[in-house]
Amino acid sequence: MTLPAELTWLLPLLAAPFVGSFVGLVAHRLPRGETIIFGRSACTSCQAQLTARDLVPLFSWLATRARCRHCGTPLGSSYPLTELAALGIAIWSVSTLTSWSIVIGCLLGWALLTLTLIDFREKMLPDAITLPLIATGLAAALILETLDPLAHIIGAIVGLTLFLAVAATFRRLRGYDGLGGGDAKLFAAAGAWVGWAGLPSVLLIASVTGLAVVLVIMVTGRRDIAREEIAFGPYLCFGFWIVWLYGPLVVF
Repeated sequence: MTLPAELTWLLPLLAAPFVGSFVGLVAHRLPRGETIIFGRSACTSCQAQLTARDLVPLFSWLATRARCRHCGTPLGSSYPLTELAALGIAIWSVSTLTSWSIVIGCLLGWALLTLTLIDFREKMLPDAITLPLIATGLAAALILETLDPLAHIIGAIVGLTLFLAVAATFRRLRGYDGLGGGDAKLFAAAGAWVGWAGLPSVLLIASVTGLAVVLVIMVTGRRDIAREEIAFGPYLCFGFWIVWLYGPLVVF
């Protein structure tokens, strides 16, 4: 099935900043158990409710010079950066994929962006996002007609089982949790999207990226990384995204 050209590339690009704003909202509210759909946005400092003029992605932040229009409190850069990240995902998808794959790729990328933000801030990967990703990965395999659906089902099972086994072994050897259940469910979702054959590449990219970031932090001395709990979910999300876009790594 094909989509009109303007829907496959223009619509995701136009929607991306607004999706990014929603991603930022979800990343802030979901871990706190706050309502997402029905709650009104408000300034966290003066509690003034924000109107449509305050919620235009990027432009509202620039127009108010990154301050609350009501009390003047600095707003920070997390929301505009998230909106730009969502736009970047859309541009990446449009430049790499075609037809329905663009839409599906944007939705996947935005979901992984949400998980990345939550895990970086809260050290958790909520079931409300990881579990639907497993189901949608299997559905995407059917829609895109890429591989045998059985490979994706096996991928989800192997991804979950492998990470749970590694987490249990780590807990037995070290006496504390090294990997959370959210990581296992995210890896299962990766298996559902890329198939069992893509899982080694997802894990390799995630591990190398995570190690590189830790080494940079250690060398620059910005934080005492040895005393911190390191979120592995963001690196899994990156490996997941790369392998889904380009396929498993090829070793010559």
